[in-house]
Amino acid sequence: MSHRNARLTVFGRRLLVQRVCSGRAIAHVAAEMGISRATAHKWIRRWRAEGEAGLVDRSSRPLTTPHRTPAAVEARVCDLRQARKLGPARIGPILSLPASTVHRILTRHGLHRLAWLDRPTGEPIRRYERDRPGELVHVDIKKLGNIPDGGGWRVVGRAAGDSNRQATTTERKSCKPVIGYSYIHSAVDDHSRLAYSEVLPDERRHTAAAFWQRAQAFFTAHGITVERVLTDNGSCYKSKLFTQTLTAAGIAHKRIRPYRPQTNGKVERFNRTLLDEWAYQRPYTSNQERTEALADFLHTYNHHRCHTALDGHPPISRVNNAPGQYT
Repeated sequence: MSHRNARLTVFGRRLLVQRVCSGRAIAHVAAEMGISRATAHKWIRRWRAEGEAGLVDRSSRPLTTPHRTPAAVEARVCDLRQARKLGPARIGPILSLPASTVHRILTRHGLHRLAWLDRPTGEPIRRYERDRPGELVHVDIKKLGNIPDGGGWRVVGRAAGDSNRQATTTERKSCKPVIGYSYIHSAVDDHSRLAYSEVLPDERRHTAAAFWQRAQAFFTAHGITVERVLTDNGSCYKSKLFTQTLTAAGIAHKRIRPYRPQTNGKVERFNRTLLDEWAYQRPYTSNQERTEALADFLHTYNHHRCHTALDGHPPISRVNNAPGQYT
C-alpha cells in the first residue's frame, strides 16, 4: 500500500509507463523519478502483463501463513466466544494463547464484538433489507400500562399516584385496584421503515385483523402495495381470521420461528423507539393525553426523524423516491 513518503502513486506509475512507451530508456526515467531501475522494471512488467490493473496497489498479505493458529484451535476459540461470551483476556489462558492472538482469531471470524452476536445462540447477526417498499411489512404489538387520570406516581409522587389508582375501576374478585393496559399495534415496512401505529384496547383476533385493514389503507395511500406480512406467533396472528384477512387482500402471511424475535427485528426496534420517544418521552397526566401524542410522534418519525439505516434520512424519503425533510 502507498505511504505518505511513497515516490510512486498510481498516477506516477502511469507517468512512468508513458515515458518508457515514448521510447526513453528505463534507467533515465527511473533516475528522473527518483526510483531504482528494479522498481521501474517491476511496474513496467506488471503493466505489460495486466494492463492498467497492474498499476494498482496489491495486498501485502502473504499467500501462505505456515505459523497460523490451527483450525481446530480457532474453532475452540469461536466455541468459547459463542457459548460463554468470553473475551480474549479470558479465552487466552484457557487455551494457552496470547490475548492478541485470540482477538485476531475473533476478528477473522466476525466475533470480536458482542453487539454483533445474537444473545441466545451466539451466532453472528445477519441483517437483511428488502429491495422495495411493500415487499415485507413487520407487524407486532406492544403492551403498556394505562395512566390513571391525574397522572401516575412519576408525575405527582407516590401518595398522589396511589390515590389516582384508587379512583380507577377495581377487580370483581379482589379489592386490588387495576388500571388495565393499552396495546400498541404497529406495522413497519421493511425497506423504507415507514410506520403505522394505533393504541387499541386489546390484542384479540378481531382487533388485530381490523388494525391490519387500516394499516394496509395507510400504506396504499403512500403508494405501497403490500406483498407479505411478517408477525410473531401470538394467538391473534395464528387465528384463521387474521390469515384470511391477509389472503383476501392477496397478501402472504409469514410467521417467525418460535422464540426468535430477531427475525421481526425492525418492528421490535420500532417498539423501543416508541417507548423512548413517545411513551416515556415526557410525563403524561392521563392515558388519553399519551394516546393523542402518538399521531405527532408518527408524523415526526416518518417525515422528519433521521434514521441511521437510511443514511440519515427519514422513512418517507424511500417511499417512491419522495424527498425527505429531516432535521
